[in-house]
Amino acid sequence: MNYLKKLPVLFVLTAMLIFASGCLNKNKSSDSNPYNLDLTQTIEEYNRQVDVNPQMRMIDLGKTIKGIVLDIRYATAKNFTGKKIYTAPKAFARKPVAEALQKVQDSLSFYNIGLKIYDAYRPYAATMSFFKVYPDTNFVANPRYGSRHNRGCAVDITLVELSSGKEIPMPTEFDNFTSKAYPEYTDLPDTVLANRKFLFGIMSYFGFTHYPTEWWHFD
Repeated sequence: MNYLKKLPVLFVLTAMLIFASGCLNKNKSSDSNPYNLDLTQTIEEYNRQVDVNPQMRMIDLGKTIKGIVLDIRYATAKNFTGKKIYTAPKAFARKPVAEALQKVQDSLSFYNIGLKIYDAYRPYAATMSFFKVYPDTNFVANPRYGSRHNRGCAVDITLVELSSGKEIPMPTEFDNFTSKAYPEYTDLPDTVLANRKFLFGIMSYFGFTHYPTEWWHFD
């Protein structure tokens, strides 16, 4: 999936994706794009990209991956900002990412386990807001460069038991900005270490890499 890193940052796409506060502003002002990034801000631009490369298409994960659980924290106030950032609890990702996640979900079902999505595509306006609240690049992307979330190439996930819907124990809660969230942190119960290893293993098998400071973030 290395080619995904070359995709342009997304800002505003279409009605199905306009779910972040402030993203309806189509004014390409210095306030909305202070670093002059190559932002896709209209449905026409997005459609042209997809026409050239169908792999650029954004897929609604909740509608296309059977049994996947959505817990979109930024559509609630239960997140590190303490505010509702998105106006709808939706999760989108580029076509290759969605296809890989489908394979992960299919494989996990053998173990009575499934995926829970905390976040996927993230509009650039949200990245701007996050950095103002917590400007630590160990955990929050610098808007000067945008993030893989902005490009539809990253997902924040955990595992759940399909029969009960309960989360499988992991090192921390989502968006825990401490060293305990690091993938290499080892001062944890053996069961938690095994669960994290299992998650990393199956995601790696289907082409994902994990972020160095967040066990839940996969590219």
